Amino acid sequence: MPSGLRLMCVLAHPDDESLGTGGVLAKYGREGIGTYVVTATRGERGRFDDTGVSPGPEIVGRAREAELRAAANELGVREVVLLDYLDAELDRADPADAAEQIAGHIRRIRPHVVLTFDPYGAYGHPDHIAISQLTLAAIVRAGDVHRVSKLYYFIHGARKWAAYQAAFKTLTSTVDGTVRAAVAWPDWSITTRVDATAVWPTVWRAVQCHKTQMSIYKNLASLSDEDQRVMWGRAEFYRVFSLVNGGRAQEIDLFEGLR
Repeated sequence: MPSGLRLMCVLAHPDDESLGTGGVLAKYGREGIGTYVVTATRGERGRFDDTGVSPGPEIVGRAREAELRAAANELGVREVVLLDYLDAELDRADPADAAEQIAGHIRRIRPHVVLTFDPYGAYGHPDHIAISQLTLAAIVRAGDVHRVSKLYYFIHGARKWAAYQAAFKTLTSTVDGTVRAAVAWPDWSITTRVDATAVWPTVWRAVQCHKTQMSIYKNLASLSDEDQRVMWGRAEFYRVFSLVNGGRAQEIDLFEGLR
């Protein structure tokens, strides 16, 4: 197996690496592929414990960064980079500056494959949408030094969203007075399905590293083994572009055309 392949996930918050891309990070890390996580914020405005009382953004941010690094270690991630943007304000960051920061890491790491959120931000979260847009801009900017071979959105079909909803109930984001709900991608639109079943317990351990968020995630522990396997072992993607392959045949490997 080639030893030089590299995968980069560009994400918005601590826990995105486990909930969103944990299966492929654990699978490919176990295979010896270089895995990297770039996270835009420290999730300073997230939950801290079951009381719902925050000790302040600085303390929450430090705790969530530590959780991110512990989860990344569980997943076998080679490097975690934090961009120092504020939680819930990523869509107000200077877009040229943010895209250039991400581009700098693309030039340095030279990933073959990049993963990020879909344009809907999974359930309309502004930070998720912003990081999706910024990642695309960064890939264009970094092309002066390094051309990314493949870009994917990590997405969820109806079956996977059903498993999530069984744990989280209805996932929504209220923005400018409008309620945004989770968007399931049609099965026919899913270009790539990666089997990460062998590593799903690793992903679940990584999720549990995010202790400040477990008041939200506690219902995950009560899911059936089948739902757990679907959530952590079935990784679904939309291939945004590829310089090395194409066509309607569904992929089973993010590095198809590169090995």
